[in-house]
Amino acid sequence: MGISHQMRTYIDRASWIRKMFEEGARLKQIHGADNVYDFSLGNPNLPPPPKVKEALLRIIRNGAASLHSYMPNAGLPQTRERLAAYLAREHGTPLRAEHVIMTCGAAGALNVILKALLDPGDEVVVPAPFFVEYGFYAENHGGSLKTVPTTADFSLDLNALDAAVGLKTKVVLINSPNNPTGQIYDANALKELGELLRRKSRTARHPIFLVSDEPYRKIVYTAEKPPSIFQYYENALIATSFSKDLSLPGERIGYIAMHPQAEDQAALQGALILANRILGFVNAPALMQWILPDLLEESVDVSLYRAKRDRLLDGLKRAGYSCFEPPGAFYLFPQSPLKDDVTFVRLLVDEKILAVPGSGFGGPGYFRLAYCVDDQTIEGALPGFARAMDKARSMR
Repeated sequence: MGISHQMRTYIDRASWIRKMFEEGARLKQIHGADNVYDFSLGNPNLPPPPKVKEALLRIIRNGAASLHSYMPNAGLPQTRERLAAYLAREHGTPLRAEHVIMTCGAAGALNVILKALLDPGDEVVVPAPFFVEYGFYAENHGGSLKTVPTTADFSLDLNALDAAVGLKTKVVLINSPNNPTGQIYDANALKELGELLRRKSRTARHPIFLVSDEPYRKIVYTAEKPPSIFQYYENALIATSFSKDLSLPGERIGYIAMHPQAEDQAALQGALILANRILGFVNAPALMQWILPDLLEESVDVSLYRAKRDRLLDGLKRAGYSCFEPPGAFYLFPQSPLKDDVTFVRLLVDEKILAVPGSGFGGPGYFRLAYCVDDQTIEGALPGFARAMDKARSMR
């Protein structure tokens, strides 16, 4: 085989998600798509808000001749300016256009950030459970992922973070609302984390950056917005996208926001912009950048996701599952009734239900369900969840 050893190991590590893709395709071919209940992917099933189509049609009809041209690597100046003004209100921090860099989604943003910050051997500390690809992103740029446990309800464990952040730590990466748990880290925890990182930065004699991955920031079911890391720490960067709140995952549009008081501001900005170019992104998709200024206050109808969450959660609890009620995102992370979550997910496959083992997210003993699916999928799957629970009880 001609592929690299590293990619061979990556394929093995990503095998369960890949297997769910393959198994889903196989089952749908045999039983029909309507008889397979696929909760494996966080692919929004709600349509984009109507203003997205309106903005696209308007810009296509009336756009300048340069609509599809190259642009500054950081993005369209007018888009960055409008976005910075919006973020200044959203985060209570005086951001300007130079603090915003448009990216190819949140994944592009995270890779740009890590390329700009990491030297070989640097550590990226992340609370677990975590998005499965973080480890790949860190290794892409010479770093390594160091995981830290969270509390019983998946909140930040400050004592564990204190023990984990050391001289090799360059980045602490958090994701709130979280994939896969849906937990939102509260203001007190972020304040303590900021104080911890200031102290650890002094000891390490270099800034330790706090990076917050926030594509689910608007997918929340509480009255209060998720608190902003910019309120509690200066060496902070936000990486996010419009994939979830505008239902545009295939358009790959996102951004990086830098705290205006981050150390060595000019060098950091220059490194991020150059990384955006040399990683091959060059710039974020042009058409999406042209329409974004008209969409910053828009979002899908989050109440529809709340209804899906409540129906699935109620059905699982009635069947005997133990599951944290998530305040955000569109995932449930129930406890597996078997200690081996992979074995239990196979029981679900027997019921034509596709889930992802928690082990793939650094959360063994759990499994993830993405409830951004049609209501018929949820209703149709509930009897199968009950049968899988009965089988698991008989195996204990």
